[in-house]
Amino acid sequence: MRLIRKIKNFPNDILKEGSILTIGAFDGLHIGHQVLLNEIKNISNKNKLPTIVMSFEPTPAEFFLQSKSPSRLMRFREKYEALDNLGIDIFFCPKFDKNMQNINADDFIRILLIQTLNIKHLIVGDDFHFARNREGGFDHLERSGKALGFELKKISSVVENDKRVSSTLIRQYLQSGNLEEAARFLGKPFRMSGKVIKGEKLGRKLGYPTANVSIGRIKTPIMGIFAVKIYGLSNEPLEGVASLGLRPTFYEKKKPLLEVHIFNFDRDIYGYYIQVDFLQKIRDEEKFINSEALIEQMHLDSDAAKKVFKQSN
Repeated sequence: MRLIRKIKNFPNDILKEGSILTIGAFDGLHIGHQVLLNEIKNISNKNKLPTIVMSFEPTPAEFFLQSKSPSRLMRFREKYEALDNLGIDIFFCPKFDKNMQNINADDFIRILLIQTLNIKHLIVGDDFHFARNREGGFDHLERSGKALGFELKKISSVVENDKRVSSTLIRQYLQSGNLEEAARFLGKPFRMSGKVIKGEKLGRKLGYPTANVSIGRIKTPIMGIFAVKIYGLSNEPLEGVASLGLRPTFYEKKKPLLEVHIFNFDRDIYGYYIQVDFLQKIRDEEKFINSEALIEQMHLDSDAAKKVFKQSN
């Protein structure tokens, strides 16, 4: 998959026959997103045109809300990797800035969709809005499609148990500790990924060596202790218990830290890029009065995680 961040970076000939486009934040790539992405791939196969997913970085929510914006379900790299695995041809991710904030609906369509992307088919969700003050909607796109020669299709939201599948709802499930329901709406367990970095070896000193994973996040939708599966270190996923939080027992961190204790594993894995799937929440993060109390709780956490895997097997 090709990543393009700026309009000027599009090669002149890459879209000369046209393209199949969808636009959105696609945070988490949940089962609703997957329906939409499968549709652009189906249309692409029939028309022999490249697929484009267009998103913005930072997201409009992050631009407008700044520190009050919701936690991402996926970092940019994770979204790129997931779209690549789905077989998307181009990920177009321009910067959302004041110029993008103030573009009107007609210019958005003319400059971005027609002049830059040469769209022949546009597929959007049923809640899609765009341009300045979200003034553009499906009706505006429909009129423009007839005038400018592109076909438009609206994909209805996926509904499960009378609930519309959305990134917002999934965040709520994660924050409440309901990882099982979040996984059902995501179509997979909630995942974080990152490089294993050197830490202070506090876990090893306490008898529980951990892999410190650089997750590149200022905030996360979940915090606590979890049963996890780890990918990227062997042909099969490994089982473990993870702590995701600010580590209050020793000295509180400003950014969340992911520490993973992998069962029956003792290898030097510094520098490895791993994926951690969160399967079940064991408890909230706590501050303990001393190391002994923490060690005792770590024994209980480890046993609880092993019980999760035993029941699932």
